[in-house]
Amino acid sequence: MFPKLIDLGGFYLPTYGLLVATAFLAALWVTQKLARRASLNPELISNLAVSCALAGLAGAKLMMLLFDFDHYARNPRDIFSLSTLQAAGVYQGGFLLAVATAWWYMRRHHLPGLATADLFAPGIALGHAIGRLGCFAAGCCWGIKCDRPWAVTFDNLDAYQLVGVPLNEPLHPTQLYESGSELLIFGLLWWMAARPYRTGALIGWYLVLYSAARFTVDFYRHHEQPHPFGWALSNTQWISALIFLAGAWILMRLGSAEPRQLSAAAR
Repeated sequence: MFPKLIDLGGFYLPTYGLLVATAFLAALWVTQKLARRASLNPELISNLAVSCALAGLAGAKLMMLLFDFDHYARNPRDIFSLSTLQAAGVYQGGFLLAVATAWWYMRRHHLPGLATADLFAPGIALGHAIGRLGCFAAGCCWGIKCDRPWAVTFDNLDAYQLVGVPLNEPLHPTQLYESGSELLIFGLLWWMAARPYRTGALIGWYLVLYSAARFTVDFYRHHEQPHPFGWALSNTQWISALIFLAGAWILMRLGSAEPRQLSAAAR
């Protein structure tokens, strides 16, 4: 694909980086719009979004280092290499650290937990959908061999040198599978946000739907790390299963709670 959007010899603008920045801005716009509807302080919500974004980047990198611990233990200098810094990391690691950061921030600033999380759910889905397009452009997070008509073949040498994607080999476009899934989830959550809903429903459905999508996509994705204990499921599928249970638990706890009524401005 096009891992380098602009290449000026010694300097280049990575397509992945540009799309990740676009993803963050799009997610922030959606979240701020929903915050205004809910009459929550947009400045507090913006600061929370930035804090979660930074925590997400750090968490994704940390889990990547954890999953590849054997390699980095033998080659500690690789931790600070350009390839490691450019790597996207493991999304679930970023998500979990972002959740922990959000919990701390919301307690400190006395923000309502589930109600605030609801505001972020659609934006997270939209941002992730755009971010996975960045993965596709860079060639990372590639799929296993594919003999379907929609298989994709990478032939850009820069992509191979940057992320190691196999060239001239038909692969499942797992980046697009995940991006498309997230876009559908965003559409559903955005539709729900415009109607009365029970507090916690948006974040609950996001956790359930995304983890189910990621669990499924991972069967078609290339995994450099061995599956734990020789089991059939990958590390990220086990994490997805736990996130699914967390989302299901939130939805079950909603029970017969009254739907949150929207203000006239929100309508």
